[in-house]
Amino acid sequence: MSEPTTSAPDSPQRPLPRRRLGFAAAAASLVVVFAASGAPIPLYERYRSADGLTTGDLSIAAVTYFAAVMVALVVLGRLSDHIGRKAVAMSAVVLATAGSLALLDVTGLGVLMAGRAFQGLACGLGSSAIAAYIVDLAPEKPKWLSATVVAGAPLVGLTIGAVGAGVLAEYGPAPEQTPYIAVTVPLAACAFLLLLSPDPTTRRDGALRSLRPNVHLPQTIRPLLPAAIAVFVGTWALGGFYQAFSPTISAQSLGTTNTLVAGIVFASFMAPYAFGGPLTGRLTPVTAQRLGITIFALAVVGVVIGLRTGTIAVVILCGIGAGAAQGAAFTGSMRGLLPRASAADRAGLMSTVYLFSYGGAALPSLISGRLTAAGMTLQTISLGYAALAVLAALVVLLASGRGHTLAATPSTNQPTTTTG
Repeated sequence: MSEPTTSAPDSPQRPLPRRRLGFAAAAASLVVVFAASGAPIPLYERYRSADGLTTGDLSIAAVTYFAAVMVALVVLGRLSDHIGRKAVAMSAVVLATAGSLALLDVTGLGVLMAGRAFQGLACGLGSSAIAAYIVDLAPEKPKWLSATVVAGAPLVGLTIGAVGAGVLAEYGPAPEQTPYIAVTVPLAACAFLLLLSPDPTTRRDGALRSLRPNVHLPQTIRPLLPAAIAVFVGTWALGGFYQAFSPTISAQSLGTTNTLVAGIVFASFMAPYAFGGPLTGRLTPVTAQRLGITIFALAVVGVVIGLRTGTIAVVILCGIGAGAAQGAAFTGSMRGLLPRASAADRAGLMSTVYLFSYGGAALPSLISGRLTAAGMTLQTISLGYAALAVLAALVVLLASGRGHTLAATPSTNQPTTTTG
């Protein structure tokens, strides 16, 4: 998600009930937009077995989603500063609805890619504009509320979407339609609530100029980048693997086509992410980063062992450990980066962070898709993800200490460099 931008704080004279309504509507919208994006994941195995898609096609669908999120973050991330939070938040909800409606009749890869592209754009806008909307309208107390909602809402949404769709597809009527119809109801409710909500942003010129891709690389954080990028790429790669292949893994390695199990396998990795940061909050950033990525690598090895032995309990338990460890490593990395970036640099920095993260998820998924098309099994491919996790851990252990030392050196505090 991109750093919320608070260019136009809400007026203190704004009626409190409308402000609270806007905060609730924005928070609910962020959850539901990500729930919509999690709904297709448990259905992937049905698309493969009943609709003729291959595992390579499923990886392309995942890559399409990641690419759409990156486009929205880098190109559209600052648009709400100019045309208003509410307009962009509404656009995110509309795009999520369009994606769900497009997926009602998946007849081939093209339809699946179109639906996932809509959902990726919606999540990218949600991570920037809706997150900023939440921060703008959050109550002054408790102080932690806005950050907690912004960080946790996407994960809660993905978990609800994946598990809920798994339940509806397994036990409800019309398994390939009911999950998408179900999610359009709360999306419509969110759109209605957003219409009634205030917009805290003062519109200003420059909307077209804001669409120019703009990636910030502050000089002050560059010594920390090798270790941070290793964390972003190594951990998000596994997220891409879970998103593209968790239903197929459930079918081929765990011997079940139950969509609820597929949803639980996916959620077992995503949901514990939220606990990693709080669990390591008392540690220094570099210690949290090192501890998190080390446990992550060990947990990924456990996931691979579970896959190769067909032990579902090992896969789920190690997936939980990997998800929590990812949260610890990611949060530790961000705690190191953000204090060294100025307020003006943070939005661009966050776009860069998520550019590396989603890129780390997309590229291995694309390669894995090509390998499955060539006949390689997912059990064998999973060894590559374990190797990537171990490599990421080695980079962090070797580079993080030196990076923090260099970052603390006054000579590194040079003016910010911007590319775009």
